[in-house]
Amino acid sequence: MEDFKKSKETILSSLRRNTKEVHPKPNLAFAHTHYDDKLTTFIEMCNATGGKGDALREGERIDDAVRRLFPDAKSIASNLPEVTCATFNPDDAAEPKDLNGTDLVVCRGKFGVCENGAVYFEQAFKHRAIYFISEAMVMIVDRNDLVDTMHEACARIPLSYDGEFRGFIGGPSKTADIEQALVKGAHGAKDCVMLVV
Repeated sequence: MEDFKKSKETILSSLRRNTKEVHPKPNLAFAHTHYDDKLTTFIEMCNATGGKGDALREGERIDDAVRRLFPDAKSIASNLPEVTCATFNPDDAAEPKDLNGTDLVVCRGKFGVCENGAVYFEQAFKHRAIYFISEAMVMIVDRNDLVDTMHEACARIPLSYDGEFRGFIGGPSKTADIEQALVKGAHGAKDCVMLVV
């Protein structure tokens, strides 16, 4: 590890010494897109990216919404206290491979982005594999935590982070790398619902 640190510092020092021009950071202090109805825009963008945007209905609990959205899910993982319909806590799994066969994971995002329907999250489970091994996902986001653009989203992300994994999820896993055929679930959930509460 010490050799790696020395090599890295040698490379960075060389780059600093030999960089001829320093370009200033771009000025991002300009007016960005603003959405008057963030909730509607966020749900529409979730649907447009291949996922599903939804909101709690009047008088509905999170458990009710999960059962409405995924009535056939039998193996439901969550460590959120308000998700009482969960059949197990994924943090109880000894190894990530023990999570194989999970029908649905219910987790919480920090905030949602209206322009693309993505949700920022920080790892809240012992094994980060649960975000990818589950067949479907419900990502809960508070309606008061919707921002307009990725510019605004990036400004909210803390620079320092003690966890080991964080990122944005914007709908189900999808790829068209092979013969330009769209495949869902190649490296993550096949179905993804962004549930606004």
